Order: sequence, then structure tokens, then C-alpha cells
Amino acid sequence: MTEPPTATLLDRIRRAARQEQFLDVVSPEAAERRFHAAIDLGTLPPETVGLAAAPGRVVAQTVAAAHDAPPFDRALVDGFALQAADTLGADEQTPRRLRLNAEVLTCGAVATIAVAPGTATAIATGAPLPRGCDAVMMIEYTDLAADESGLPVVAVRRAIPPGQFVGFAGSDIARGETLLRAGAVIGAREIGMLAACGLASVAVVRRPRVAVLSTGDELVPPGTVNLPVGAIPDSNGAILAAAVAEHGGEPLPLGIIRDDEAALEAAVRRALDLADIVVLSGGTSKGAGDVAHRILARLGPPGILVHGVALKPGKPLCLAAVGGKPVVLLPGFPTSAVFTFHAFVVPVIRALAGLAKLAEAAVPARLAVRTPSDLGRTEYVMVSLAEAPEGGLAAWPIGKGSGAVTAFGQADGFFTVAALSPGMEAGAAVSVRLIGAATPQLPDLVVIGSHCVGLDAVLGLLAARGVRARVLAVGSLGGFNAARRDACDLAPAHLLDPVTGQYNAPFLVPGLQLVPGWRRRQGIVFRNGDPRFAAGDAAACVRDAAADPGCIMVNRNFGAGTRILIDGMLGGVRPAGYANQPRSHNAVAAAVAQGRADWGMAIETVALAYGLGFIPVADEQYDFFVPERRLARAPVQAFLAVLQGAAGQAALRAAGFGVA
Repeated sequence: MTEPPTATLLDRIRRAARQEQFLDVVSPEAAERRFHAAIDLGTLPPETVGLAAAPGRVVAQTVAAAHDAPPFDRALVDGFALQAADTLGADEQTPRRLRLNAEVLTCGAVATIAVAPGTATAIATGAPLPRGCDAVMMIEYTDLAADESGLPVVAVRRAIPPGQFVGFAGSDIARGETLLRAGAVIGAREIGMLAACGLASVAVVRRPRVAVLSTGDELVPPGTVNLPVGAIPDSNGAILAAAVAEHGGEPLPLGIIRDDEAALEAAVRRALDLADIVVLSGGTSKGAGDVAHRILARLGPPGILVHGVALKPGKPLCLAAVGGKPVVLLPGFPTSAVFTFHAFVVPVIRALAGLAKLAEAAVPARLAVRTPSDLGRTEYVMVSLAEAPEGGLAAWPIGKGSGAVTAFGQADGFFTVAALSPGMEAGAAVSVRLIGAATPQLPDLVVIGSHCVGLDAVLGLLAARGVRARVLAVGSLGGFNAARRDACDLAPAHLLDPVTGQYNAPFLVPGLQLVPGWRRRQGIVFRNGDPRFAAGDAAACVRDAAADPGCIMVNRNFGAGTRILIDGMLGGVRPAGYANQPRSHNAVAAAVAQGRADWGMAIETVALAYGLGFIPVADEQYDFFVPERRLARAPVQAFLAVLQGAAGQAALRAAGFGVA
């Protein structure tokens, strides 16, 4: 018999259910106004650094040249230092002959003989000019000879004006002249200017120190071996620290803090002593969110400014300040954390660092598929960009949700859906704000459809040939429809026709070709040792499992080839767990391996990777629908060459797939 919950547990349940910490959900604009009004956005004081540490830093005060550059008059070509008046009238037929002085000037050499009328001195590019010289004759317009006494002379075949090929002292920049102005960002060119003018160091704006803390009992450091069930590697800490550095801050990673009020308060107080900005991720929407409220209320005014912003992703964002110092509690889900960090923290970092507001490039595109949205919240939709069949760009939403770590990294950019919009229809014009690039890096090959680790193996070989591919995993049916619209180069699929029992070929329509891929074994996956699947007969096991309400199934998403196969076996029966419909074989295997479900259908390679039992059901064919007009494209031909070549076939066999 289940024990009744304790009073402490009941109290925790009530507090989690009430969600009292969402005191006042406000618009993004209102949140920003409150936040900026309560914090100091002035540029931080200067510090002096050596040139090696200066790239990327912001000049704190105007820098004047310490001396002339160049610091002396110098030759700009190899040739002869002379007086221009001695070349008057010189040409190919009547050259002027000048006696050579007994020295050769090279870089760093100091002349000991003055250039007198009728004389010249051999000189190398960059060497200081000798006394009396006012021009340099390029060596190409001279000939060496000797006079009546056998002494060397130079015959010049061209007249030149005074100053010809002379780099005068201070011609680049003069002593005392402004070299760099306050606010300039130092790069390689600026380093060269500083060094050329004799400066070994420069005063720059101190980089804001940003303390980064991750909160949550479920978090473990990246690289933890044998990840416990329910544990998650702390990706936010690494992501946010890197983003701080990208935008001119100095990250102070303070690690993982458990959901313990005393420990969290001590960590935040330490962070406030060390840093100019404190950023926490996790614990903003339930449980530890109450802890954060109590802590911030004790740290000093003005405390919490905003908790709850009408954003998707990012609603649980909490903005606070302690004595003018920003404290930001980001949502725990990675995509939510990254979006809200860039929207609310990056502008503060850049302001303190003396950097200009981030200039975001945007490109016009057409939405590839209908995208619904929640009313009442401004929504950021991440997209991948590809060439549209009608020209221009098509924006494909990355539907991985705010909990996805990879979504932000795989996106080319994002567009905004207004708070009062229910969504946007396919074909709608959108402005995509690019992430990390001034221009979109379009792939050479667009692959839309069912994903498979075998596809990763082939595309890895293709990448070695310099062909960049973009894969959008939308399921077999979604890929087939994309190919019919000519919206992709390849649509991998394993669509089963229940009438003929064949894969893919029965679905061919005019305008598409079918390229054979490889075979995969689909089957029932279960935990080893489960006696309910001991018989080893797939049909009998599915029938018995479907009739047992205590035997939980994990299904697949509508449109997946696996879903068609399992629905055929179920014959209309809807067993316990049928509504749980993840989008990948791995998610099915994980649910079974972790005990959240007892059985499902996945491919054999995934079952082996998760240590699950496997009962074969069918050898399915994983093929590629290719729009005929794209078949001749060089990237498509390169893919087919790799797929059908010896290296591709060997890679597929090594991954456990059947090939011809």
C-alpha cells in the first residue's frame, strides 16, 4: 500500500503547483525598460594591456602616435639615392652619368657619405636616405658603367622629380597625431599601427566579468561517464561562458549549484563580489525558483525587477539587480537560455565593454511550412535556410523545442512571430535574422526526410569531398512531400505500402526518381529479461503486449515509416502508451531502456546501441526520392557517387546496414 505523502512533501507539491513566482508577466519591451533603468550601463574603467592581449578590446582613450611613422626618410624601391636635378634631360638616348659613392645602404644602415651633385649611392628598399639626397631612381632605369679612370658610375635613363620613391618621415602618421580614437575595436590592423608608432601597450576598456552559474540537482559536469537516469550534462554553463567571451566579456564559470537555498545564496553572494554581471540558468519556473526569489530579496535593493516575459521560448526569465549590478536568472532549457541571454544579457555586456550594439543582418525568405504560434507571446522560430524552388530562400523551422541543445547551433537564423498572431502560413514572407554570419551559409545539398545513422556515414564521406549538406529530419512522409514540391535535393524515406507490402516504389509520382539506398531491420525492442517477449515471435508479442494494460508502448510520430509498419501490426488496436509518439528510433529505445515504456519498434542498430532485446519484424528499404530536375546537380551526383562507391558501401556495412 502506498504511504500517504508527508506534510513537507505536500507543501512542496502545493508550491510547485501554484507557480507563485510568476508575479507579473510583461512584454519584452517593458522588461528591458525596467531592467535598464535599474542597472549601470556605463562603460567600465580602463586598464592597460600589452599588444598581444589587445585584439578584440575597445580603446578606452584617444591614442596619439609616440613618434613619426616612418621615423626617417626612406627609399621605397631598390635603386640609387641621388639629387633629382642631376636627372634633368635624361632619356634612353642621352642618359646622365653619376659617380657612385663608396657605400651601399641597406635597412638599418646609417649613411656615412653625403650625396653631392653628380653623385649617387646604391640603396635598398626601406633604407634611410643619405644626406643631400632628394629622390630615388628605380634600378630598372639604370645601367652600371665606369668612367675614364675606371671608377664605377651609374647611367640613369629617365628624369625624375624631387621626392620620387621617397617615403618621408611622418608620411604615414606624424608624432602627436591621433592614432586611434576611444571606442575603436582593436584588430590586427590597429595592432600594426600601434607597434609602428612605438607603442607596446594600450589603455582599453576593462572587460566586464560575468559570473556563470548553473543550478539544478539533475546537472552533472560534461564528460561524466555512465550518466545516471534523470541526469543531464550541464551544457548551459559552457554555452553561456562561450557567449560571454564572444561579446567582449570575461566569463567566470562558477560551476553547478544544487537546489539548496543556503548553497545557492552563498554562491550568488560570492558571484556578486567577483563579477560585474551574475547569470544563473535553471530554476526559474518551478521548485528552485522560489528559492531564488527568497535569496534575491535578501541581497539588497532593488531586487527582482521582472519575473515572466511574454516570450517563446523564454517566458520564465527573471531580471534583477543588486545595487545597480545585474543579476539574471535564465530558463534552464538550452534554447530558452540562449535566446534570453542574447536578448537581455548581451546588450548589457557590450555596453559595459564599450562595444556598439550588435548589428544583426537579416535576409528575406519564404516560410516552407505552416508554423502555428501561441497567442499572447512573442515567439522566436529558429530556421534553416535553403534555396527555394521559385528562387530566393526558403525558411525551414527547426522544431526541436526549447529543451534542444543542438537547435541553436544548427539554425541559420530566426524570425519573430508577433504576440497577437496565431501563427504563419506556408509561403509567408519572413525576415530571418542571421546567427553568427553576415550572409547565410547555404548548403550544397539539402536533405529532407527520415534520418538514419547510415545517412550520417555517407554524408561524412561526402564532407571530405568538400560538399556541405543540411539534413532536416521531418520523417519519411514529410520528406516525400518536400521532394514533390521540389523543395530538396534528396528525400530519404522508408514508406511502406500496406497494399503491396513494398517500400517506397509504390509512392513514386511523375517528376521524382527513386535511388536505392540500404536495408535496415525493423523490430520490436524491449528490455532484456522481460518474460513477456520471451517467445520471440513478433506478431504474438505485439498482440499480447497490446492486450496487457500494464505493458506500456512507445509509438512513433505520424508520417514515419515505422509508424505505418507498427499500425499495420496493431490492426487498429490502441494499446497503453500509443499516444506517446517521439520522432526518432533513439527516443523509442531510450524510453524502453529507461523503463518509461516496455516495448516499441526501432531499427536493430539502435537496439544494439541501447543494449535492448530485439525481435525482427521486417527488412525495410531506406531509399531516396530525388526531384528529376535536381538529379544532374553536381552535389547530388557527388552524393550518389559516394553512396554507390566502395567507401560508402563499406561504411554502411560497418554501421550494420545491408547493402548490395
